[in-house]
Amino acid sequence: MKKEIAPQETTRAGAFSLWMSSPMPMVTLTKTFDVSNIIKASKKSGIKFNTLLCHCIGKAASSIEEFYLLPEQGKLFQYNHIAINVIVKNIKGGISSCDIPFTDDIKEFADNYNRLTQKACHECESTFLEDYMIIGTSAMIETELDSIINQYTDKFSNPMVMWGKYRKGWFKATLPISFQFHHVQMDGGHGARFLEQLQREINKL
Repeated sequence: MKKEIAPQETTRAGAFSLWMSSPMPMVTLTKTFDVSNIIKASKKSGIKFNTLLCHCIGKAASSIEEFYLLPEQGKLFQYNHIAINVIVKNIKGGISSCDIPFTDDIKEFADNYNRLTQKACHECESTFLEDYMIIGTSAMIETELDSIINQYTDKFSNPMVMWGKYRKGWFKATLPISFQFHHVQMDGGHGARFLEQLQREINKL
């Protein structure tokens, strides 16, 4: 469910007054993660690396209340549920956008992920969950990347989590991940807490 709320009645009142009219309100944080446990869990479960990482992203975000708020077109909205958006290469050579509803049940999430991304791939159509707070993701696994900066625009205010190809070392695999968010939705401290929680969720897989 999505509903408009009064910014002055939330903890984001000050940020709303400062940043809602900013032409460049996005903030980007980058952190290098130890993703060795995702690789191990993927081999053991048969669930793909990116699916497991997306589940960890949803798990970490769902524990932080600011993720359920989102500024849009000069207003502030509150959501009850979170979904993860993934970009799918379709059979026509283009890309389609696909929203995956987040659930704590990793098998249910993986089943939905596989079903919806396969549908997007073959039907070449994007699907959107309007009543969910969407966390965008973008995986560019063709190459190793140090950091990613997305569009800085007021046309898209949803948080984005982006990464490239993970790096194999002698004792662990690492992956730099960029996290972009609207300053009205959260402050840098909230973003840093999310990144720390994401590493914990990865370690718990």
